[in-house]
Amino acid sequence: MLRDQFGRTHNYLRISLTERCNLRCTYCMPAEGVQLSPKQHIMTAYEIEKLAGIFVKMGVTKIRLTGGEPLVREDFSDIALRLAKLKVELAITTNGVLVDRFLDTFKDAGIHKINVSIDTLDKNSFENVTRRNLFQKVKNNIDLLLTNGFKPKLNVVVMKNVNDHELMDFIELTKDQPLTIQFIEFMPFHGNKWDSTQTVRSEEILHHVKNHFGEQQLNKIEDGLNDTSRKYRINNYVGAFGFISTVTNPFCDTCNRIRLTANGRIKNCLFSSSETDLLSVMRSGGNVEELIEKSVFNKKRKLGGIDNFSDEAGRMKAEENRSMIMIGG
Repeated sequence: MLRDQFGRTHNYLRISLTERCNLRCTYCMPAEGVQLSPKQHIMTAYEIEKLAGIFVKMGVTKIRLTGGEPLVREDFSDIALRLAKLKVELAITTNGVLVDRFLDTFKDAGIHKINVSIDTLDKNSFENVTRRNLFQKVKNNIDLLLTNGFKPKLNVVVMKNVNDHELMDFIELTKDQPLTIQFIEFMPFHGNKWDSTQTVRSEEILHHVKNHFGEQQLNKIEDGLNDTSRKYRINNYVGAFGFISTVTNPFCDTCNRIRLTANGRIKNCLFSSSETDLLSVMRSGGNVEELIEKSVFNKKRKLGGIDNFSDEAGRMKAEENRSMIMIGG
């Protein structure tokens, strides 16, 4: 098993398939875009399969495919079916734009856990956040997932004066549909112009939920050991909702996650500015397992070594990290 210096076991690998995306979300990608890695530096389907197999051998039991937008890779179906042979739990996070093209792949690869990123239910606001006019396409594909028996989670990055007035509307979606809404605190990354005043604390949202629905109507759902989201349900509602409070109340003590970037570098924490190049070593025939063990063992106790995002030192540390689209979420 992969354990760090604090005894945390890591069995969950998030693999970024690409740095490319068909949206341009303000909190994820700088307005000027990003410098993409040369194509020859991006992992091939075979290399993804091989590295994933090494991680599985070392104790990984769950793999989530991310990006960029993972579905923009022309060989996505090939990758998914390769990884399905590893007998791990497969999941995906997508912006939903291309979901309709891959329903059969999801089913054939056993991908049942699908997270769709959608930060607003308003068409104009969607265009402002994503810089693209694709709201109806994403909405239709969420409905398509539901009609095909999937129970998607909707990832909502909450931003002050952008979409914080829509939170009750999102929760209302869970009344008659098996959706889970995940409210995610706006987090600092290179180029997204984050500041603490834009973050809406999960406690603040929960206060509004209690006032809107009545505290007696709110039920706490038991969270799993490694869950990042604190989950709730409104009485008699089919779905649920939760809070991922990475900035104000991080879940680092029970973190079990490792990240592999599209150019084959391991990040032992979303906020770690240090990375270990696995792809080059694997291509040259070197010992990848030793590098993985060392990287995981050296993981910081909290947030990649950042004590406070709000002070200058914390903000500068966050700026040293990649932009979100280059990490893979």
